[in-house]
Amino acid sequence: MAGAAEELVRRGHRVVVLTSARGYDNPQDRYPSRETRNGVEIRRLPFASFGKGSLTIRAIGGLVFLFQAIVLGLFMRGLNTLVITTTPPFSAIAGVVIGFVRRVQVQYWIMDLNPDQAVAMGKAQPGSLSVRAFDWLNRRVLSRASNVVVLDRFMKDRVVAKLPEVASRLVVLPPWPHEEVETPLPHEANPFREQHALQNKFVIMYSGNHSPANPLTTLIAAAEQLQDEMGLQFVFVGGGIGKREVEASTSRNIRSLPYQPMNQLRESLSAADVHIVSIGNEVVGMVHPCKVYGAMAVARPILLFGPPENHVADILREEGIGWHLAHGDVAGTVATIRQMYTLPHRELERMGRQAQSVVADRLGRVALTRALCNVLENQSVTANA
Repeated sequence: MAGAAEELVRRGHRVVVLTSARGYDNPQDRYPSRETRNGVEIRRLPFASFGKGSLTIRAIGGLVFLFQAIVLGLFMRGLNTLVITTTPPFSAIAGVVIGFVRRVQVQYWIMDLNPDQAVAMGKAQPGSLSVRAFDWLNRRVLSRASNVVVLDRFMKDRVVAKLPEVASRLVVLPPWPHEEVETPLPHEANPFREQHALQNKFVIMYSGNHSPANPLTTLIAAAEQLQDEMGLQFVFVGGGIGKREVEASTSRNIRSLPYQPMNQLRESLSAADVHIVSIGNEVVGMVHPCKVYGAMAVARPILLFGPPENHVADILREEGIGWHLAHGDVAGTVATIRQMYTLPHRELERMGRQAQSVVADRLGRVALTRALCNVLENQSVTANA
């Protein structure tokens, strides 16, 4: 979002971002109510995040944020385009209300799909009143949107199934790596590895949100079976509900760390020898495994856990930059990790360089930011990446 907003400012637009005044993972973190960064005007709304302890708490924070955002949107001067995402999930309401009252363009950037995800994860009942209402709202904003941006072909198929006529206004554009992680850092020059005693370790890292949509049970079980391999270290960076499972393990080769500051992402991501990406069997096309791009940008191979057909599996098949395992295959995971641990370093470097070249050629920040902003400016709705 920040990259897109800054590119729009560079093109001469006035951009106002509405967000929360509190931290997403830790609501005790507070931020200024108003700020301008790289020309983008940021307005942070109070009482819009109460943490991620439960879906109920997250929903309350999202609804409070939504109410404030609608009020500001209805009275904001000079408004001509509204860009909304699916975070928080009820943002579509703002698109319908503000778009209708102010008669402005609505551009819909879909990061994940709900209520589909909630139903798939067993958090909502299919056919329930709330699910039917949410689906109705989705169709309303899809029909209202000038353009719809989705992140992969699986998400595209699910969106078109909801409203077939949206296909002509739909663009597939994946997200891009953060600017701070576009070049890797050698292990010997990486302060993160020294700080966390990772020198002379083969580091397998999961970095990002620990969510039920990204199961880690198989990896944790494999780590526990490999705890006598003294050169192996499993590092879990980030937060979320799923972090409890990581921290419940007593395996001595598992390390749990919090989210790292944005300006230290290059160090933390480069500290890994192999990065983990996980996507639940039930949520393909509902969530997008964005963490794969940062891992590829720092030239690291990927170990994927997920069903046979998903976005990252497509990349691995096409580019040969990692391994793909099924959830529940603990024995296969142990064998694969032992294999990668004993591979010649040059082979890991080869896969990493290939991953990095894919980002540079097709999935880089500059090219994808420009493509997205072209869509938001109605210049092009045909380019798919």
